[in-house]
Amino acid sequence: MSDDTTHSDLHERIVTQVPSHLDVTEVQYEGPDLVIYTETPRKFAENSDLIGDLARTLRKRVTIRPAPGAQSSPSGAETKIREIAPDEAQIQDLEFYPTIGEVIVEAEKPGLVIGQRGSTLREITREIGWNLEVVRTPPMESSTVDNVRNFLTQERGERREFLGKVGEKIHREPEKDLEWVRITTLGCCREVGRASFVLHTPNTRILIDCGDKPGAEGEVPYLHAPEAMPLTGIDAVVLTHAHLDHSALLPLLFKYGYDGPIYTTEPTRDLMGLLQLDYLTVASKEGRTPPYSSEQVRQAIKHTIPVEYGDVTDIAPDVKLTMHNAGHILGSASAHFHIGNGFYNILFSGDVHYEPTRLFNGAVNDFPRVETMVMESTYGRRGDYQTDTEESEQRVHEIIRETYEKDGIVVIPAFAVGRSQELMLVLEEAMREGTIPTMPVYLDGMIREATAIHTAYPEYLRDGLQQRILHEDENPFIADQFQQVDGGQEMREDIASGEPCVILSTSGMVTGGPIMSWLELLGPDPTNTLMFVGYQAEGTLGRRIQGGNVEITLPGRADRANRLTLELRIESVSGFSGHADRAGLEQYVGEMNPRPETILCVHGDEQATDQLSSALYQNYNVRTYQPKNLETFRFP
Repeated sequence: MSDDTTHSDLHERIVTQVPSHLDVTEVQYEGPDLVIYTETPRKFAENSDLIGDLARTLRKRVTIRPAPGAQSSPSGAETKIREIAPDEAQIQDLEFYPTIGEVIVEAEKPGLVIGQRGSTLREITREIGWNLEVVRTPPMESSTVDNVRNFLTQERGERREFLGKVGEKIHREPEKDLEWVRITTLGCCREVGRASFVLHTPNTRILIDCGDKPGAEGEVPYLHAPEAMPLTGIDAVVLTHAHLDHSALLPLLFKYGYDGPIYTTEPTRDLMGLLQLDYLTVASKEGRTPPYSSEQVRQAIKHTIPVEYGDVTDIAPDVKLTMHNAGHILGSASAHFHIGNGFYNILFSGDVHYEPTRLFNGAVNDFPRVETMVMESTYGRRGDYQTDTEESEQRVHEIIRETYEKDGIVVIPAFAVGRSQELMLVLEEAMREGTIPTMPVYLDGMIREATAIHTAYPEYLRDGLQQRILHEDENPFIADQFQQVDGGQEMREDIASGEPCVILSTSGMVTGGPIMSWLELLGPDPTNTLMFVGYQAEGTLGRRIQGGNVEITLPGRADRANRLTLELRIESVSGFSGHADRAGLEQYVGEMNPRPETILCVHGDEQATDQLSSALYQNYNVRTYQPKNLETFRFP
């Protein structure tokens, strides 16, 4: 079936379903969305149930846009928007795009522009005929959010053309019958890191994640495998979350000719850009050749199509994607693939935390159908039980108090995304309530910027916390004690020789970045404390120190001794990981209804994947596998 025929048929179907007084000028695909252009946008807005009815009937996401000339002038529209939206919404900026009839409204309280069940939004559309996209003004200034929004604004024309091409590919007729689904493992099997998989049907190839391996330079996903090649032939990429062991090498795809979409949540898109650019910076500082350029990072951002939790999205002629909260970091998702018309269902868990934390609601495990699940196993060993959260927090308080009493400094290697914000909440509350003395908490590396991105997307945070962030006088992340280390090495030296404090510093696994300076400055003094609160992967310096190796080598020390003996106190506190522990992983599966028929245990070392797969088989009578890299599994 040709594209013209497809559009003609769709146009005719839509015209027969809408009331005769509504005009349908043009029908276009833009990515997964079906866009209806109309010269009567105000009348469409008056029929509030019509779009939902069309979406259900056509089984597609439907967007209504005014045909050129069908909307009021930008100046008249701005006047009406400000008149209808309540002053309390605090509209900061409006950007008009006449060619597509859209206006982006930035407001401090976007919910008030939208109104209850979209009532205010519909009223504005009825009055002006423009489509509104409402975005939140971040409570904390974020250069990343600003840069991404500005960049996508500049690229709006090219993006529209790109979305049109993607839409045609998604909504084409499948060429072959669905007889099988295959999964090929390109990384993170019997190891932590370089997560990457290919999901393959007779019509479609989808890449899920494309990360690096912490502490193992040069070990990248097996992208040269026949199931992945050619990279230009991949139909879509799905990213579960922004951590570098899942996202670091996505820009490499664009370097080698990939020109398709990346599906992920909006906060993951922003965090992905932040972490990838830092990845390039760290590589350059350490004298390594970066694997790609910042231009390829921009390409990845430009090709990202954001999806919200729970939205069913067509990403190929025979595949629908639904993302669900994974409870791991901001925007992290479990990716559910519905293949064919009920033919098969596969879930990639991503990294999951099943219980709620201070930051996030617990991972969703309620799916209508899952025949096969690809499941993380980071803490899959029999003894991998994390301390109760309350007990963990008390232990952190205790270590900080003891170090403070000795006039020492506590330095915590922390991932910029996730663990840092969790600890900030713990420390802010403890100081506010007097559990530990109030002292400066220095944020080194990207932690402050990552925190600002968290505040830009409060709807992805735990119930209750989002409300605190939206009230300026209650936002815990802007407490006075949090201070950014922005004075380089000179500032670090001043802090290290000063009063007791807490330092949160990247990198979380001590693989580079500012934490190396802190070890050099604080390591020789036994009154200081190094406190691990996150997972330390095999092969990382963090794992070696945690295991008792206190003789370390500092990078880039050609002009002086590069060996250092750590004299400071070394502590590890579990309970803060973004991963479910062994009990949580078992509970996650045990409470699924229905449970998968098959589970592939990945993203864990050999012991973890082996012991978790055995336990799940014995406890729940499901088929389990402990794959190796470069294995292919065929279903059903």
